[in-house]
Amino acid sequence: MGPLDITVQQRRCILAGIWAATFLVAAPIAAEFQESNHAGWIGTSYLLATCTFAPLYGRLCSLLGRRKANQTAVALAAMGALCSGLARDMKMLAAARFLNGLGGGGVFITATIITSDMYSPRERCLTQGYASVFNNVGLGMGGPLGGWISDRFGWRWAFFFQVPLFIISFILTGRNLHYVTPGETNHSRDTLSRIDYGGILCFFGFLACFISLLHYKYNNNMPWIDPIILSLCILTPVLFVSFFMVELFLATEPVLAPSLLSQRVPILIGLSYLFVGLCNFCVNYFFPLFFQTVLLSSSARAGFHLLPNAIALSSGSVFAGWILRKTGRYKQLINIFGIFPFFALLSMTQLSKESSPFWQWICIVPLGFGNAVLMQTTYIALVGHIEASMIPIALGFAQLWRGLGQICGVAVSSAVFQSSLLLQLTRRLRGADAPGVIEQIRRSASMVGHLPPDIRGLAQDAFAASLQRVFILATCVSGLGYLVRLMVPSLSMSL
Repeated sequence: MGPLDITVQQRRCILAGIWAATFLVAAPIAAEFQESNHAGWIGTSYLLATCTFAPLYGRLCSLLGRRKANQTAVALAAMGALCSGLARDMKMLAAARFLNGLGGGGVFITATIITSDMYSPRERCLTQGYASVFNNVGLGMGGPLGGWISDRFGWRWAFFFQVPLFIISFILTGRNLHYVTPGETNHSRDTLSRIDYGGILCFFGFLACFISLLHYKYNNNMPWIDPIILSLCILTPVLFVSFFMVELFLATEPVLAPSLLSQRVPILIGLSYLFVGLCNFCVNYFFPLFFQTVLLSSSARAGFHLLPNAIALSSGSVFAGWILRKTGRYKQLINIFGIFPFFALLSMTQLSKESSPFWQWICIVPLGFGNAVLMQTTYIALVGHIEASMIPIALGFAQLWRGLGQICGVAVSSAVFQSSLLLQLTRRLRGADAPGVIEQIRRSASMVGHLPPDIRGLAQDAFAASLQRVFILATCVSGLGYLVRLMVPSLSMSL
């Protein structure tokens, strides 16, 4: 039985199962472990695992089958969430979040692949739009909901809360997801031998070295001649080149399929994913920081300023799905709505303490709406230009570029921000105790509101100027992404 032959009831149960696992809750971790200097590794470990291993699930869907690949991802994500809630120290929590990330990235990509299987090209547009609504509600409400759970029951329960959703997902897909696709094998030894271990390790090593290089150089302000910096400067390009060598010449089932590297559309879509991922993570990390450090809002209130973005992402996904289903054409949507993020980011570069509250809330909306339309239309453009059998591999290929953009968004924007903040604070703060105060401010943004009035305004101005540099970077990258997408050819989808 193929994916188009299953009953409506089975299809609905499968969708309920794969969507249940995509609703994530963010937990604000209290200073329970007294190791706040290691807190950054909690998010980094999850992101590193997601970006490295998510592309692998495209191959696993072809080798293991959709159900086994999806349930592997769900099981890893569930174990990671459970271990996060049981963590006894920050290092254990970071390791648990890495395990959570091993499955988290696979949950999203297998859900996309399964949806592609079950619907015709036009029908899958609207279905993917609905899936994005569920995902974006999780992203938008995850932080506030996680905060509420943490306040009422403790931060550990924000992780425990996710486990039942993963169990429900596992049961629903186990009972209903049984269709077969070409290339599946029941021989575990054969499957394991075809996994691209070398490529995964090289890509993981490259990302880890790249993040560490920028972290030590700009967050810790280490000199270029330091042995650690020099070692990372050598290892980063070596591992990057090694990854491509493994993919092109050694891997039996490469994550980065060489056949896609020779095609125009996958390369253009991959670059678009990279630029969109970079811009999104610049905003997700630093837009709330503007309200926390420049306007001195609480961290919870600052996080709520991302809620309009989540709403815009949800509405944009459904809008794009509806238009694509009705017309079957994506090129005009890309050209019109693809410029929205550029103008949104351009407006963010002008944010200041004097900006109206209405504009502070609304300026992010075009970013979310435009990016939602882009993710839908570029996804349809990608699957429309390749063979159906290559869709799982192509989505893994696209996820690799998106993950690279996310890592660059975090690492590069943090480097730009920290280097600019150090310069701005050094220019503004004077006195014998200035170096110590500057270091404390750079380590903890929440300290700005507790500074003496005579230097608080100077610190606010320094943060405003540094955040402007980050938004300028994101604006330039968004503009570059728009130029790349102009080269994507038009194609009319069949019903």
